[in-house]
Amino acid sequence: MADPTPDRFDRRFELAATVLLAIAAVATAWAAYQSATWRGQQASAGSKSIAARVESTRAANLMNRQAQIDVALFTQWIDAYARDETELANFYRKRFRTEFRPAFDAWVATRPRTNPRAPLSPFAMPEYKLAAGATADRLEATAAALSQRAGDFIQRADNYALAGVLFAASLFFAGISTRLHARTPRTIVLGLGYTLFLGTVIWIATFPVNVSV
Repeated sequence: MADPTPDRFDRRFELAATVLLAIAAVATAWAAYQSATWRGQQASAGSKSIAARVESTRAANLMNRQAQIDVALFTQWIDAYARDETELANFYRKRFRTEFRPAFDAWVATRPRTNPRAPLSPFAMPEYKLAAGATADRLEATAAALSQRAGDFIQRADNYALAGVLFAASLFFAGISTRLHARTPRTIVLGLGYTLFLGTVIWIATFPVNVSV
């Protein structure tokens, strides 16, 4: 003898459970995909941050070497100038680096030998600027910004991973509800599944979406 036809409640319940199973499965896959893509973005930003810091360190090292050259030549010039060895002083002066000369000329113009308010050396002059130092600062700022972006991407990936867990939980409730026989427990469990699913959908709607491949 054939089984009796399910009543209207059972048909509607099965439909509701099937719908939740389907959309929760898709949502779980979507959340996992988004988490993976943001992890990829984080890795890319992290790599760029490291590269920028490496270049910043190189520029800073170059700046330090250039400053050492400037200090060494200036020290030799001071010694020669103090001994009134004009030819030797001019010898060192001609070998000043291009970036150092504006600061040196501006410092000399302050008459440091007779002006007690003159800066102690050309290195205290605002004209003393090293391009390598500016490059190092710019690259360090870039590295810091990329590092911050990488941190943001990690948080987004973690958020999507958590959303995937919540979607999977709603999928679990939907599956369990079909195994129950009493109407009240079935309804409560399926209702929990839908509540969890809809709450997660509302939360995940606030997330940025990455569709890169």
